[in-house]
Amino acid sequence: MVEDRTTDGRRIAELLASEVDGREDGELARFAVTNADRDVEPTADGARAYDLERDGERFARAFVHPERVHLEFEGGREAAVDAAEAAALRARPKATRPPKTLVFVESGAAVKRATDVLQAASRAAE
Repeated sequence: MVEDRTTDGRRIAELLASEVDGREDGELARFAVTNADRDVEPTADGARAYDLERDGERFARAFVHPERVHLEFEGGREAAVDAAEAAALRARPKATRPPKTLVFVESGAAVKRATDVLQAASRAAE
């Protein structure tokens, strides 16, 4: 049996945006996908695809790579690291001012786990 695995960065970003916009329950109801670049082309460093706003304020940004997506968290950074590790997603700090946390989503199957990280970070940001 052949196992299909979505590893196209642009498609992963689309799946993640659909998951966030399509859920109206729990913590995800507070989120919206905004400032989407519909013509974004993946780059090795990651090209900004869209923002994830929580209650009207930017909370994270999605960047598209050829084979993955990374989320750049501005809020709930420590909780994002903990939740990513628990969900078996790679995470690392980004040394910027203000500091940010990157969480990598490397397949379509990881999208649900990425939304779990988003929700945990949101709860911690209260």
